[in-house]
Amino acid sequence: MTERANPWAALSALCIGFFMILLDTTIVSIAIPSMVRGLHTDLNAVVWVMSVYLLTYAVPMLFTSRLGDRFGPKRLFVAGLAVFTLASLWCGLSGSAGMLITARAVQGLGAALMTPQTLAFITHLFPPAKRGPAMGLWGGVAGLATITGPLLGGVLVDHLGWEWIFFVNVPVGAVGLVLAMVLVPDWQPRNAHSFDVPGILLSVAGLSLLVFGLQNGQHYDWGTVAGPITVFEVIAAGALLLVAFVVWQHYNRREPLLPLRVFGNRNFSAGTLTAVTIGFTMTAMFLPLVIYIQDVLLLSPTEAGLITAPMSLLSGVMAPFIGRLSDRVNPKYLVIFGIVALAAGMALIALMARETSTWWVTFPGLLLCGMGTGSVFAPMSNATMSSVEPRLAGTASGIFNTARQVGGVFGSAATGVLLQARISAGMASSHGNAPVALTTAARETLILPIGVLLLGILAAAAMHRPVPRRAPAQPDPAGARA
Repeated sequence: MTERANPWAALSALCIGFFMILLDTTIVSIAIPSMVRGLHTDLNAVVWVMSVYLLTYAVPMLFTSRLGDRFGPKRLFVAGLAVFTLASLWCGLSGSAGMLITARAVQGLGAALMTPQTLAFITHLFPPAKRGPAMGLWGGVAGLATITGPLLGGVLVDHLGWEWIFFVNVPVGAVGLVLAMVLVPDWQPRNAHSFDVPGILLSVAGLSLLVFGLQNGQHYDWGTVAGPITVFEVIAAGALLLVAFVVWQHYNRREPLLPLRVFGNRNFSAGTLTAVTIGFTMTAMFLPLVIYIQDVLLLSPTEAGLITAPMSLLSGVMAPFIGRLSDRVNPKYLVIFGIVALAAGMALIALMARETSTWWVTFPGLLLCGMGTGSVFAPMSNATMSSVEPRLAGTASGIFNTARQVGGVFGSAATGVLLQARISAGMASSHGNAPVALTTAARETLILPIGVLLLGILAAAAMHRPVPRRAPAQPDPAGARA
């Protein structure tokens, strides 16, 4: 029996899974000290808990977007949500760092299965003229989840233990599975893709080596990893494999994993580069901020999370309105406004932070950051995806989301390296005065994502107002079988 789906109900069900995915990119940072103590391990092992999730999330997304095109986005989304939920239970039950790292890797794979399907569904469920509000809801969920992680994580860690940052996903995931099965249409793009096996192998190997080198360079003191192999050789090998991947995509005339022609669309190219800078910033800003709030201002995880709550609230409230506005004005101006506000917020925090300060000095800057994140996600996604060919929607969604996550991986790695280097230098120059060293290091490290956002402004400025493609005659918003 065929029936028409309610697009807003379907999108709401999809957003539950999307919320959990992004929540788990930030919620772990607040629990690092508790996990070190609870698992009787060292800091590097717990850093792996974060990095392996980002790695297994970002690397397979080009491939999983193609799986959605071939087997149906709903089926991939439901499978990914089931994997993510079960892996969350496994994470909470883990009794060792090694088991937790393994479970987090599986959790990242579940996230990689889900994420490309959300944007592909938005382009299918909503006609171009009504896509802005849908992108607004999606952007609101993205901004809210990314910034809510520290607040929820702090409360759970303080009152229930670090395990509950994972256990909380289980009932939410179960509800999401039921809603997805009932409300999301079984849309079948019916694109009988062949799988670009050499492209898959080159992209996975290249990104894995590059991310491994960047994430763990500090651990190996930027020297030998194993035998004669050094960190820089690992990074170089990853970069060479990625170059080989791009060359192969150019010469593969059958059906490449990464259709380079999609980058002929200026909005998509500029939007993808903008997404890299936003992904970089959203992970890079939290590490120095959490270090400053907890180790200098001496606030508990819950108190640290509460400080970010107004930022989270403002971001979530603004995003739907900005999404609607992106249908009426050129979305690139909204993206530029959001990036400028985000950069200004971090700059204000860096200027006002002192080792003798109180928590309120971060408040104005955090509000600006909330205004920025609430203003950037929806118009960025709308401008990037609106003019993409419908048959490339799944692939384009995979590229766009992969770019944002890879940006996040680079942001995490670069910020970790810079922060540790500045802390060491600060401890030497301040003769072991930890509050002074940590404050100075946090302030200086925040300059890095601000600089990256300048590139984001240039990329956003290259966008033009999208000219939506004409919807097919007699569109069927459900496109599905009940």
